[in-house]
Amino acid sequence: MPNIVKIEKKIKNFKKIIRVPGDKSLSIRWVLFSSLAKGTSKAKNLLMSQDVLAAINAVKKLGIRVSVNKKGCKIYGKGIEGYKYKKNLIIDAQNSGTLGRLILGLLVNCLEPIKIIGDKSLSKRDFKRVSEPLSKFGVKFKLKDKKFLPLKIYGSSELKPITYHENKGSAQCKSSIIFAAMRTNGTTTIKAKKSRNHTELLCKHLKLPISIKNKRNFDEIKIKKVKKINILNYEVPSDISSSAFFIVLTALSCNSKLIIKNVNINPSRIGIITILKKMGINIIFKNQKIYKGEKKADIKVVSAKNIKAINCPPELNSGAIDEFLVIFLVAAKAKGVSYFKNLGELNQKESPRLKWAEKILTNLGVKTVTTNESIKIYGNPNLILDLNKKIIIKNFLKDHRVFMTSIIAALSFGGKWIIHDKDSINTSFPNFLKIINDIKKND
Repeated sequence: MPNIVKIEKKIKNFKKIIRVPGDKSLSIRWVLFSSLAKGTSKAKNLLMSQDVLAAINAVKKLGIRVSVNKKGCKIYGKGIEGYKYKKNLIIDAQNSGTLGRLILGLLVNCLEPIKIIGDKSLSKRDFKRVSEPLSKFGVKFKLKDKKFLPLKIYGSSELKPITYHENKGSAQCKSSIIFAAMRTNGTTTIKAKKSRNHTELLCKHLKLPISIKNKRNFDEIKIKKVKKINILNYEVPSDISSSAFFIVLTALSCNSKLIIKNVNINPSRIGIITILKKMGINIIFKNQKIYKGEKKADIKVVSAKNIKAINCPPELNSGAIDEFLVIFLVAAKAKGVSYFKNLGELNQKESPRLKWAEKILTNLGVKTVTTNESIKIYGNPNLILDLNKKIIIKNFLKDHRVFMTSIIAALSFGGKWIIHDKDSINTSFPNFLKIINDIKKND
């Protein structure tokens, strides 16, 4: 089948209740924590995407048994010291920066050098930001051009605790250091710029020796060596990042309403909700609950009649870092000029996303002013494309979010779109197009 999608007309009004797959960040972390636990951990609603399957394959290569069926996933952990480090071991992180960076923290005491590889996109991303702090524990690394995959990690049996200032707001770097500290005698201290806190919440739920002081601009995290991790039976809440595409589609459509069931609304992940509410989008959380440290709720969104421009506060960036591409589509239809700054982290993702934002918005006929870390978007409340305007999206390093954002743009603004690399969604959201088609049936 051709690896492209053609869209030639806008979506009409719809009213729908949907479910999206399990949260990718939580799914990968469940795999890693469960691989260290003593006993059998079970998961339901685990995201069965390429990124999560890569994590499962990684722990299997480290000697951990995993079984997957229609009912869920089981991981048969052998305890905190249960990994087997074979000679000439290669772990393929594929497209997953979360897996590639987090697992390095778990390998700091490996007895044999381990090679980490990834796909073309991941091999262009910065791994020095993780190898540098992990080196302070006493680990050695060999990276391509001192920064990229493939890399080799040479573990140490004499790990030393560290004090580290994480100033990029990278949850991946922070989590990797936490995992390394779990294997290290003494107390490791991290002064971390605010970012996603899934790893810390799971540590707390599992009653691991971690303390967290939440300051205004940073978190102070202290971790001691972990002797035992209990099993983690988990029903993974739905992914807010996956939900974002349908939230924006509803906001930009006429006379439409959507409810997304059982979504993770961790406060460190809902920057998109805060931003869209500031722009006048009507979003409500219903049936809120706390589940094993994480907040979850049903999300209700209705079409927006008047969208306001925003000068986006940078403190919201880390909580919306994966959602900015679709947020920019909302700004394209706002009244006035929206400004987003301090977004250099967007270019550390699967593709240089600020550049792709500029390309997509330019195709829509929207004026932008873009730098390496900021974008101004001159909104047009009456934005609708000519029926015959042709737009082709390709060569985006198979960045799943570029693909999905392009689909939402096509359905929201019209025109004739040809969007390449449909298979890119397999990394995070394999049934994205199925849900799109289900919504379209109701339009």
